[in-house]
Amino acid sequence: MSRVRWLLGLAGLIPFVAGLLAFVYLDDYPKSLGQHAFLLYSLAIISFLAGTTWGWAQALQPSDGAIQLLVSNGVVVFAVLGMLTANPFWALILLALAYLVFLGYERRVLEQASDYRRMRGWLTMGVVLLHGFMAAAISLEA
Repeated sequence: MSRVRWLLGLAGLIPFVAGLLAFVYLDDYPKSLGQHAFLLYSLAIISFLAGTTWGWAQALQPSDGAIQLLVSNGVVVFAVLGMLTANPFWALILLALAYLVFLGYERRVLEQASDYRRMRGWLTMGVVLLHGFMAAAISLEA
């Protein structure tokens, strides 16, 4: 099972890399599409991660589960607000921050198997790094 999780996790990085490469190496509409795809995919993934806390919250006492639901919703609202800045650079920075905040929350609050914890840490750092590369590429374009 651990190998499947790693493979799926790594495969989840492919759209980030593809969006970044499209933005860096293509022109006009494909370039713009790469940027938009990167941002939308990022929003979808952080929403997916935050949504997983809903399932975990169902197994907890109502008072404990409420905190998880609030964090889950808060991370998604923060990420959406980042997108609503209509500034791709700042949207990337805020999305990267959402990933780091959610990872910190998972590490402090949720009980996870060590292999899953390690995988999530590496994948989150990869995602944040890719957000940084995309932000740098956008800055160089301006």
